[in-house]
Amino acid sequence: MKSLGIIAGNGNYPLLLAQEARKQGVDRIVVAAFESETKPALEGLVEDLAWMRVGQLGKMISYFEKMGISEVMMAGQIAPSNLFQLRPDLKALVLLAKLKERNAESIFGAIADELQKKGIQLLPATTYLEDFLAVTGHFAGPLLKRSQQSDLEYGFRIAKEMSRLDIGQTVVVKKGTVLAVEAFEGTDEAIRRGGALGKSGAVMMKVSKPNQDFRFDVPVIGVRTIEVARESGISVIGYEAKKTLLLEKNLLHELAQQYKITMVAL
Repeated sequence: MKSLGIIAGNGNYPLLLAQEARKQGVDRIVVAAFESETKPALEGLVEDLAWMRVGQLGKMISYFEKMGISEVMMAGQIAPSNLFQLRPDLKALVLLAKLKERNAESIFGAIADELQKKGIQLLPATTYLEDFLAVTGHFAGPLLKRSQQSDLEYGFRIAKEMSRLDIGQTVVVKKGTVLAVEAFEGTDEAIRRGGALGKSGAVMMKVSKPNQDFRFDVPVIGVRTIEVARESGISVIGYEAKKTLLLEKNLLHELAQQYKITMVAL
């Protein structure tokens, strides 16, 4: 019997993962779910689910040990506001005390090491989801204008540099000017800020980090991204090919066509 553990953040990503893993032969799925983050609907798709607070590292590891899980995946983000309200248990406190830097990469890397000590492997977050990785080129919406193509290429270069500095992975650009760079507030708020400054017709670009650890940090474009883009007057959603997951691809295509938002992978 093949089993999988899921560390489930917010959004539809954990639900999609559970469905795809099941299709690909996973018989038993158990989930560490987080209050105010994980969608309760996930409970109906899995064999077992335990609710816990963000920061209860000891409880999470003990839960997977008790359930006999040797492979886990992280799926879905934790809202930045909840990370600020983190109430770590003793195991998490010890882990945090050892870190010189407390960014997503160092924290999740340390969590992966703690899981490994207990014989639990953290799999890449794209496992079972290879069919959802973006392919190069136009995906949906109107064809790019020359000025939009230029802004996307510029945005790609800027976003790569920002991600190299571990600031953020998304930028909003219009007419060769950077309107917003994602930082701790997250992608959606960066889109809103850039869209407000650009009024209409701005483009967004999302990339992976130069040395992205795909075990716990994979760029994702989902329905919420396109809805926020529409509300913010964004005309083009750009993302990096082969390193970005397009969740609910058919619905994304349908909405992009309906909203006349171009989606394209560079």
